[in-house]
Amino acid sequence: MSIKNIRIITPSWLVKSRKELALGVKTLERLGFTVKNGGFTAKLPSEKERAAQIHAAFKDKATDLILAQRGGYSSLRILPYIDYALIKRNRKPIAGFSDMSTLLNSIYERTGMVTLHAPMLWNLSEPTTFTMNSFLNALDGFPNRELFSEAPVNVLKPGKASGTLKGGNLVTLTSMTGTEWEINTDGTILFLEDIDEKPHQIDRWLSQWILNGKFKKVNGLILGDFRGTETAQVFKVLTSQLKLKIPVVHCPYIGHVKNKITLPVGAKVTLDTARASLLVTGPSPILPSRQAK
Repeated sequence: MSIKNIRIITPSWLVKSRKELALGVKTLERLGFTVKNGGFTAKLPSEKERAAQIHAAFKDKATDLILAQRGGYSSLRILPYIDYALIKRNRKPIAGFSDMSTLLNSIYERTGMVTLHAPMLWNLSEPTTFTMNSFLNALDGFPNRELFSEAPVNVLKPGKASGTLKGGNLVTLTSMTGTEWEINTDGTILFLEDIDEKPHQIDRWLSQWILNGKFKKVNGLILGDFRGTETAQVFKVLTSQLKLKIPVVHCPYIGHVKNKITLPVGAKVTLDTARASLLVTGPSPILPSRQAK
């Protein structure tokens, strides 16, 4: 594994428990990684400071992986300060999920660099074997190209389709609508998840996507975990307003869950419901640090 040194960033909330932070660092150290800045932080930096922190992590030649401390909210506020040209010149993997959906998708769309929808330091305090195996598979460049390997998959609408994998947290991505950072869903295999939102709120956000035409050119759809709203309710919001002609599956190992799949945002994939498969196709999503600049 070429990744050795990990640098932690705080794009959203802070981990409030010193114990949880220390456990996350110890998990990574037990696996042979070096966490360059695993100390406890009591005060969230300003938007400009957080952007500068991200830039410094990309410019640091001794850093192999940039990992978010945790999600929450407010990463949207740092988007105007992000230097995507700097990131493109200093390519390396950046990982996180939830509120990090803003950065994962905007970085891929503006640099062409695959990012990782993955557990954060906070989630690694007590990770499951499945979560760690999927995470390490990603850090090793996806030798196992079957992203749904050992994960449960429920087929909601059969079919097979290929596209660019994009997505993340529904409410976070919805908050980008109407801005210059709004996610482009054309030609995608789109995955969505959320947590502790009421059914009427999920209905409102998905309806906004429908009215904006965000599903018109989606090639395939993956519904992750929507804790607080049943998957059947989420699917009904879509089918009551759209004539879906694309494959749709539900995978409960995507989202704010203990067993978590690490997904490469920006990779070319094929969704095949007959095989319950989400397969990385074409060239492997080689880690940005290994790619030619």
